[in-house]
Amino acid sequence: MDRSKVGLVIPAYNESATIYDVVKAASEYGRPIVVNDCSTDDTAKLAEQAGAVVVTHQSNLGYDAALNSGFVKAAELDCEFIITLDADGQHNPNLIQKFIDKLDQGADVVLGVRNSKPRVSEHLFALTTLIRFGIKDPLCGMKGYTIETYNKLGHFDNYRSIGTELMLFGAREKLEIVQIPFKVGERLDAPRFGNIVKANLKILRAMSLSI
Repeated sequence: MDRSKVGLVIPAYNESATIYDVVKAASEYGRPIVVNDCSTDDTAKLAEQAGAVVVTHQSNLGYDAALNSGFVKAAELDCEFIITLDADGQHNPNLIQKFIDKLDQGADVVLGVRNSKPRVSEHLFALTTLIRFGIKDPLCGMKGYTIETYNKLGHFDNYRSIGTELMLFGAREKLEIVQIPFKVGERLDAPRFGNIVKANLKILRAMSLSI
């Protein structure tokens, strides 16, 4: 697969500590698309210096809106595969090649499976999707899709699903889904979902609307 045909969507809010290194490492495998969600630090500048296509929100719209914008840009750039990863360094960019290989071999959706989940609500969501669809880690931020899968739904997220709507669409449509287990790196910043109470409420809301 031509590197320019792989869009690497990286939502980012105040990730100046890690974004440069993440983009540099990811660039080996595809075209990094950093969605700067109205950061107040140097996230956008550092991402651009590292070689990313940068999409900037003028107000902070949140994780799902950032992913939406990244998918729109990837489609505009004629990407055939779209892979999402976090900006905080928890996802080793070397994993990207595994995702590309699985998509190249015919998978419609490729899902990362983390070795640990920090919240009770994540375990509950995972148990629900495991029983219904065989999906072990719905909230892992590293996922891969073909552009055909994205086009079938017509959008990435429509109800603040914490990055799960397109994945669950693929499961319901009985598309080919492959899962890749990996070990998450150490987080160097604050969790993207906020404090533990807010995070659990967001996840439980997404789960109730998704299943």
